[in-house]
Amino acid sequence: MVPEAPLERTEHGAFPYEEGWFVVNARDAQWFDSEGMGFYAPFEGENSLFGELGINLGLLRPGEPSCMYHAEEAQEDFLVLSGECVLIVEGQERALKAWDFVHCPPWTEHVFVGAGDGPCLLLGVGARHEGRGLRYVVNEVAARFGAAVESETGDPKEAYAGYPRPKPVPCPPEFPG
Repeated sequence: MVPEAPLERTEHGAFPYEEGWFVVNARDAQWFDSEGMGFYAPFEGENSLFGELGINLGLLRPGEPSCMYHAEEAQEDFLVLSGECVLIVEGQERALKAWDFVHCPPWTEHVFVGAGDGPCLLLGVGARHEGRGLRYVVNEVAARFGAAVESETGDPKEAYAGYPRPKPVPCPPEFPG
């Protein structure tokens, strides 16, 4: 039998601290504030990382990018749950709204930027591969939104050098309904 993972509960929310199955409401999960790149809830704990499938919620306020424009060796898929955002994919801009689904095969260059009058809630799911390739790419369209590196790199520390480390926080007050 697979054991239930105990949840650690802090002022920032709950997360599993051992391997196993668990249930947590997104409002009760630990979130992270990326200061200028929205909020995200990874549903993982430091000692209980998901080995095969990454899944998280992202909350973007208008004008906030989800990350730096990038491509990776693993498939990723996204579903806009509420609000609006702009997808920059392979150098093209696409307006998205609730229930729009985005499929990114391996090495698809992409980033999301919050748009509209309020927050955008985005579900992200991606395959996990040990030592997977990752590339942060220079792109003029993404740069207009503050979401592109100045020189290509495969090093996340270099790509995010100008940003503070994300801080754990409780569920953001902008979380919908």
